[in-house]
Amino acid sequence: MTGLYNIARPLLFALAPEASHSLTIRALKMGLSRFAPASRNPEILSTSVWGLPFSNPVGIAAGFDKNVEVPRALLRLGFGFAEVGTITPLPQPGNPSPRLFRLVEDQAIINRLGFNNRGLEAAAVRLEALNRHRRGPIGVNVGANRDSSDPIADYATVIRRLANLADYFVINVSSPNTPGLRDLQTASQLIQVVELAKGALAGGRSNRDDPPPPILVKVAPDLEEEEREQIARVASEVGIDGLIVANTTVWRPQGLESPNRNESGGLSGAPLFDLSTQVLFDLYRLTEGRIPIIGVGGISSGKDAYKKIRAGASLVQLYTALIFEGPRLVGRINEDLAALLSADGFGSVAEAVGADHNG
Repeated sequence: MTGLYNIARPLLFALAPEASHSLTIRALKMGLSRFAPASRNPEILSTSVWGLPFSNPVGIAAGFDKNVEVPRALLRLGFGFAEVGTITPLPQPGNPSPRLFRLVEDQAIINRLGFNNRGLEAAAVRLEALNRHRRGPIGVNVGANRDSSDPIADYATVIRRLANLADYFVINVSSPNTPGLRDLQTASQLIQVVELAKGALAGGRSNRDDPPPPILVKVAPDLEEEEREQIARVASEVGIDGLIVANTTVWRPQGLESPNRNESGGLSGAPLFDLSTQVLFDLYRLTEGRIPIIGVGGISSGKDAYKKIRAGASLVQLYTALIFEGPRLVGRINEDLAALLSADGFGSVAEAVGADHNG
């Protein structure tokens, strides 16, 4: 698999980023992941969050598989879970191209895609087909249509329809590429979104005896201290099941070298690591570790994943580093993470969660 990617990488990087991504999705649909070595996750990486079993804590973040085309292939590559979407009620093309930019010198990406996806019904068909053949948890990232007259209702629409088809839901109120979306992170708005989503989930469930899938909220890394405190308070008051920290950033750190550094949109990748980890640390502290957090932003090594876990992440996700490193990265992160846990005397991922808050 490593050899194949080394051969393919110059071709992929010679293409425009969206064309490269489309080609990658097509290759995965055609069975590329079958060339990946069978993943053997050390027992120390197994964990359970929200009652869901994870063979390892490393997942693929939303944005890679927007239309539920290859979650099974991604799990076969060694990810412990996959998050699809962002899914909106109606199909939408997203923002005009060009809208995706590589910052090769910075190991980063800027995107202003704008929730381009084929819509709820297309996603539902694919999730129904997957339901009997899962290798790990599959989450659904949910968004609002750009031109929606009632964005809050959009989240409920998607969750109600997919209530029996997802292992967890993510309310995405933090993408910088849909006008007004980040306003939904304010306390009053977020309470409305979550309460309506919970009602939709309850109404859409066919089997009331099984526990409902958890509802998570994905927040921005650009939150000020007061905003972080508000989100922690809302999470406790309305019973948010988890947080994903964090989405892409509109901030541009000094020192970016790529000619694309001034493109508008959300920045992801290595430059986001420190900021997103600090927000994660703060939200774990503010919620007193009571709410599971998925840490995402700039992870490109087992050491990075371990830092997120010690800061308070029960699980982690990556995407951008996969573009630059290829599929070999997943196994390497898991191997290094297992070694780091063992070296520090932890018997499991769960034991290490929030370790940096203990003194």
